[in-house]
Amino acid sequence: MSPRTAPTASRMSAEDRRQLVLDAATRAFARSGYAGTSTDAVAKEAGVSQPYVVRIFGTKLDLFLEVFTHATGRIAAAFQRVLAERPFDPDDDADWARLGDAYTELLADRDFLLVMMHGFTAGGTAEIGAAARAGMAGIFDVIRSTGCGDERAREFIAQGMLLNVMIAMQAPEHAQESASLTALITCAFGDTLPAVAAASTARQSG
Repeated sequence: MSPRTAPTASRMSAEDRRQLVLDAATRAFARSGYAGTSTDAVAKEAGVSQPYVVRIFGTKLDLFLEVFTHATGRIAAAFQRVLAERPFDPDDDADWARLGDAYTELLADRDFLLVMMHGFTAGGTAEIGAAARAGMAGIFDVIRSTGCGDERAREFIAQGMLLNVMIAMQAPEHAQESASLTALITCAFGDTLPAVAAASTARQSG
């Protein structure tokens, strides 16, 4: 919801107003990171007062932690849904492709992705670092629950982090800048490249 429609917040339920602020905080933190975003900036994004944001969430740190843990939690939840659909064979490339597709769908949400990346780089703040480590460990546990070994789980997560970096730097949108970049993007995204490119086009047109 954009700030233009925020005046209707007064007619929302308390939970809807809370979600309005969380969505606004996600957009604000995605743009400026933890250090560069204030509760006042979040309030302006949501179209509410700064004291209202503080009253609901407390400090900026509390608000960022909620946004960040929601982002990492979305990854674990997406993988768990795939694993719950039907039995997973860790030796079957098609099953790994199902997990990969679930992650690719998440990458269409750039704000989610950038909040997660900002959280990782803000690991020097003790509470954020702890949340980042717990989130990554939780994702690792979900991948290992497939029955794969630690090395295969590490490779899968490493591939996901490469995709994060490529999308954060807007590589798919600038694939033609060099032959080397085109080759790297093609190698990194593989069969998921058309879906990622479509999501990039949608963001640009939106």
